[in-house]
Amino acid sequence: MSMAVLDCQLSPTDSDIVERVRGGDICLFELLMRRYNQRLFRLIRSVNGDDSEAEDILQDTWVNAFEHLGQFEGRASFATWLTKIALHGAIRGGQRRKRWVALEDGAGETMANAEHLGPHEGDPEIQAIRGEVNHLLQVAVDRLPDAYRSVFVLREVEQMSTAETAEWLNLSEEAVKTRLHRSRSLLRKDLQNRLGPAILECYSFLGPRCDRTVAAVLKRICSNASLGGLERARPRQISTTDIRRA
Repeated sequence: MSMAVLDCQLSPTDSDIVERVRGGDICLFELLMRRYNQRLFRLIRSVNGDDSEAEDILQDTWVNAFEHLGQFEGRASFATWLTKIALHGAIRGGQRRKRWVALEDGAGETMANAEHLGPHEGDPEIQAIRGEVNHLLQVAVDRLPDAYRSVFVLREVEQMSTAETAEWLNLSEEAVKTRLHRSRSLLRKDLQNRLGPAILECYSFLGPRCDRTVAAVLKRICSNASLGGLERARPRQISTTDIRRA
């Protein structure tokens, strides 16, 4: 695909970018990282429960994805392929610390979704305690069984659909619905009713943290002469237009 064709698209697809990276335009790999960094971090963090380790695993995920980019055949979406790499790394790290519980255990039966009460947006008191509520939420989510925590983070924090979550975690939609309900039930009801938009800030991975990971991954990629059949290249500066299109 020519640069002109890619540039004329308002939002290049993952496949477009992968094709360009395979062709040697390694700098475009940054667009994929910025597109999926927060979602992958939240998923990894939901498995291992540690910010620092999750960030390390995220870096490893991107390096492994780059090294094996030639193996991506497009039979599943790039996001699904990437998620499997991230989950494998997170599970392996969890097994080393003997904290992992298999995602396939305890599907149970479907139950009705719990209702959420929205916050009073104009209430200064609610806004003042939002930071504290966010911290308490992360603690509560961390205490969920591993099998429920991953579903809760993808559905409630990342706002993914049931079908998307099922695909990412290799579960049935029925199991996703059940685990979501049970994860909600395990959280304190009075805290849950006060969450509101604060839930969207849980496990945030934007700004400097995202920039740090992107820079570290590009440095690791470019420090090797050849990874996954792709020639070493010095990454160019990604423009604001490129990032907006991603």
